[in-house]
Parts: sequence; C-alpha cells; structure tokens
Amino acid sequence: MQYSKKQDLIKHLNQLINDKYASKLGEQCQQDSHFQSLLTDAINNANDESPLLQSKYVTILLSDLRGFTAMAEKYSALEVIDLLNQYFLKMSEVIQRYDGTIDKFMGDAIMVLFGAPASKEDDLERGLSCAIDMQIAMAEFNVESELKGYPALFMGIGINTGEVVAGQLGSYIHSEYTVIGDEVNLASRVEAHSLRGQILISENCYQQAKSYIEIGNKNSVRVKGKSDIVNLYELIATNKPIRLVPPRSEVRNSPRVLVDSPLAFQCLEGKQVLEKEHIGRIIDLSYGGIFATSPIKLDIQQEIKITLSLSLMSHQSSAIYARVIRVNKFEHQWEINLEFTAIHQEAQTAIKDFVDQQIERI
Repeated sequence: MQYSKKQDLIKHLNQLINDKYASKLGEQCQQDSHFQSLLTDAINNANDESPLLQSKYVTILLSDLRGFTAMAEKYSALEVIDLLNQYFLKMSEVIQRYDGTIDKFMGDAIMVLFGAPASKEDDLERGLSCAIDMQIAMAEFNVESELKGYPALFMGIGINTGEVVAGQLGSYIHSEYTVIGDEVNLASRVEAHSLRGQILISENCYQQAKSYIEIGNKNSVRVKGKSDIVNLYELIATNKPIRLVPPRSEVRNSPRVLVDSPLAFQCLEGKQVLEKEHIGRIIDLSYGGIFATSPIKLDIQQEIKITLSLSLMSHQSSAIYARVIRVNKFEHQWEINLEFTAIHQEAQTAIKDFVDQQIERI
C-alpha cells in the first residue's frame, strides 16, 4: 500500500489498531515489533506535513567506470576495494562542492541528483559543471593511482534533466530517498552511450543550457522505452558560472560493442584487390571501425577489402574498405585495429543501428 501523505499512514495505523489489535492486550501490542516500528515512525513524523512522494524537476548525473571489470580480474579483492574507495572519495569531494546529492553507489557507478531533495534555480548548471570537474578529477586520480602501480581508469558520464517522482522507497525494514521515472531511465541510456572520458547530455539538457555550453557532434540513437530517435550531445565546455573544459582521453569517435564473428578480408596492392582471402575474427565493432584478429601480419596503413557478414544487419553482405591503424602480436595471431575508408551508406546505417542495439542490451 502507498501513502501520498504521512497523515494517511497515521490513519491506516489507527485502523490497524481497531481491526487487528482490538482483541489483544496492550502488552501484546507492545511486543509486536512490526506494529511498534510503524507506530513509532508515524508518531515521530506526525507534525511533518510534507508528502512522502513528490513530483520534482531534477538533473540526474550517472557516471560509470570503463574497463573496471577487466582490471578487477587482475588484482586482489582488497586492492580493488581500496582503489574503488579512493575513487569514490575523490568523486564525492567534487560532487559535494557542487551541492549534488549522491543517490547511490552501484558497483563502480555513481548516481547524483541536482534538485532533490532541495531544488535550486541553477540545478542543471551545477550538474554540468560537476560532470566536467569529475572528469578533471579523474585525470588527477589516474596520476595518483599510477604512482601506486594501478592502471589508469576512465569514466563515462550521462546527464538528463526532467520530471521525476522523488521520495522514500522501500519498507519499514529498509528504505532510502531516491527518484524514479522515465527521465531516470533515459539518463541511464545516455550514460551507456558515453565513451571513456566523455560527457553526454540529453536533448532536454541541451535545449536548456545551449546558451552557455559548447558541444561536439550530435549522435542520434534509438533507446529502450523511447519510440522516437533520441539526440545525444557531447559536452565539451561550459561557460557558466566559469569556463570549464574536460580533458580529452578517448581516440575513438563512437561506442564499441563486443562481437564474435568471422572477418573475411583481402589485401590490396595499390588499387588492385588480391585474390587470396584470409579469415580472422571480429572482437569488437564501432561506427567507424573494427578491432579484430588476423592470421597474417598486416602493415600499418595497409588497405584491405572486408566482406562483412551482414547477418549483423540483414541477410546480405557488403564490401567495405578499411585501413590498418594499429597492429599487435598476440600469441599465434595478430590483433588489428581497422578504420573504415569506404563504405556504402546502407551498410554504415546498418552498422550504427547494430551497435546502438547492442548497447541497449548491456
């Protein structure tokens, strides 16, 4: 049962007394811990006229570490917890400076509210500045961590603003103040599309803050729970109340998703496609390229023709040309990073849709 106001809870408790406990002795009532807990809470809050659930306009910031799971596999549990606690402390100090409310820590993720419990006129402004300062603090944190022998960590951040329901969620055993609603879900989807070191904001954020922020490229994606295309914008600077610019830490220009699929390719000599076909495997895929394994060594800047199995996209296949931009020897094969150089628009759209769909399943 839900109560819109605490007075309703008190009325319900009175009804409990009449219906359930009328035949019990007073001493027996006192021994019922459930009843006592509810009654104590009601008495303590009897003079509080504020509703338990409120509709509030808030800015939601969600951050998540990239590659933390892989790093955690290489270190002991104590080392991982120590590093994570240091990270949470560093970020909490930044969030506190901007009067953000830490809603919860979720594994290596942080959910921060601006506008709940208390609303201010500059909630969005503080949320955007906080996100940039968190990325600046992340760079400082990595310098400190590397001195201790830990690898660098990177954080993706997503921000949305909108109407939510705020209040106590849970039971008499445990409850916590939080926010729920479609805008919270959207904030989570925005964050999922962010690259390491990147801050993405929603359309609502952009429309309200466009007079004082600077953005990078717009990315239009489909997300769960939304029938229409959602626009995401990279925050590259804010000029209010002071100018802040996040450090750049990501060379990729799109998200990437894990893919285990064959990669058939042929090498080029000049503009001629050689006849021999080689079979590698795709490890991950992005809008603009592929990370894969190759049975042969390829030189950097080598051009290849890929016959990509578009079971990723459709029942067709498409010829895509790519350039090798990185090569690394790994056991008995080679790891290669490929950048698309020539691709049909239909295939490009299909790859983007596939990547976006995979992100939504994470």
